[in-house]
Amino acid sequence: MGNWRRSSYSGEGDGNNCVEIATSATHVAVRDSKAPARATLTFPRAAFTRFLTTVKETEGTPPPR
Repeated sequence: MGNWRRSSYSGEGDGNNCVEIATSATHVAVRDSKAPARATLTFPRAAFTRFLTTVKETEGTPPPR
């Protein structure tokens, strides 16, 4: 995996509580910035891209009941 980077939305006002990601040509890894030594989640790059696209498209939409 590449270098870990923190979400651009994380800052001092947020208490630096966020996720970090690292990418490779085929995968994206996600970890908790408060506990970087703990387990990471790794996703195929295409699946992670679909996830982000869906989140952006449904932002502000109430969840289904």
